[in-house]
Amino acid sequence: MTTTVNDEGTAATVSTNDEVLERWRDKKKYLWPLSLLPALVTFIAWGLVELTGNGIFWWSGPVLVFVLIPILDVLIGDDGQNAPDEFMDELENDPFYRWVTYLYIPLQYAGLAVAVAMWATGTLSILESIGLAVTVAMTSGIGITVAHELGHKKQEHERWLSRIVLAQSFYGHFFIEHNRGHHVRVATPEDPASSRFGENFYQFLPRTVKGSLTSAWELEKKRFERLGQSHWTLKNDVLNAWLMSVVLFGGILVGLQALSFAGVLTNYSIWNVVPYLIIQGVIGFGLLEIVNYLEHYGLKRQKLESGRYERCSPQHSWNSDRIVTNLALYQLQRHSDHHANPTRRYQTLRTFDESPQFPGGYATMIVIAAIPPLWRKVMDHRVLDHYDGDITKANIYPPKRDKILAKYGQTS
Repeated sequence: MTTTVNDEGTAATVSTNDEVLERWRDKKKYLWPLSLLPALVTFIAWGLVELTGNGIFWWSGPVLVFVLIPILDVLIGDDGQNAPDEFMDELENDPFYRWVTYLYIPLQYAGLAVAVAMWATGTLSILESIGLAVTVAMTSGIGITVAHELGHKKQEHERWLSRIVLAQSFYGHFFIEHNRGHHVRVATPEDPASSRFGENFYQFLPRTVKGSLTSAWELEKKRFERLGQSHWTLKNDVLNAWLMSVVLFGGILVGLQALSFAGVLTNYSIWNVVPYLIIQGVIGFGLLEIVNYLEHYGLKRQKLESGRYERCSPQHSWNSDRIVTNLALYQLQRHSDHHANPTRRYQTLRTFDESPQFPGGYATMIVIAAIPPLWRKVMDHRVLDHYDGDITKANIYPPKRDKILAKYGQTS
């Protein structure tokens, strides 16, 4: 007797009492270590510079993320595989997948150490140093996906690892706001991390940075008020997350200064390092925020008669199932399932046909979002189609509301 559990998975056969049971397997399982490539991009850049003698390769990070991955997404296409319900618990508890996220962290910080050493010697040109900073930012920015994955888990050590990842981009408050703010207010006008129809990324960025920071602080302040305690304590998760960044960067500068005094670094200046640490941090959290911009653009949960918003559904997140970006971002593109099941591990996230779909992977859409006229051309009609032509159902950017309604034949 042969039983087929799922046609989309690969199968292996095992014999039980002379019967053959066809068993589902995750055909991507041994591809997941490729997710560590963004953590290695500083080493890849260093190797290419050493091999060729050409400093242009310090810019390898953005080439990997914004050129190579989108090309591979097109060539390789979609994933399309969902784990059967019968195998979800087994897949969720397989430690192999967990270690793929854990290993990102030492590789991320080893890459930072290499970059700091290169800057500190003063041997790179300004252009090369900026290129290296942008490459490092690709590691820390994509590392925020690891922080996102770990920060949703119930295990306390994983939540601390999340904050360690975020320390490099000085964005530790994301851990608080995302879990307790964004997941509550997603796809509503009150959410600073949900972009609005007609709002370009450069308008969204200052709003979400300020709003997310304010939200995180208020969430922790209210938590301590409920406890009857002052929020000015290191138990405040915003403060202890920021302290990790202070210790990280302070430790780097103190260590470099000590090496300079000892004569190990003969050409060291603090200005060889500090500007590039700032650049990598800003671009790193900027990469997070442009992904936030993509994920819920123009989508809105409607209000019920009670005055509350409807529950978040697969209709409230933009998704993609391009396999290469899925590997690079730990299936963050299966965003609807993530909002439905926030604690679910990346390997078990599912793709839904009913979810609104991007025409490309997140890596491709980041490039498009950076060019506002192109973004509007690609995405605005998709939002309109999603709401069957009724633009009043969309989350509209208030300064452009009247203009948008007039354009699509609607009134306030």
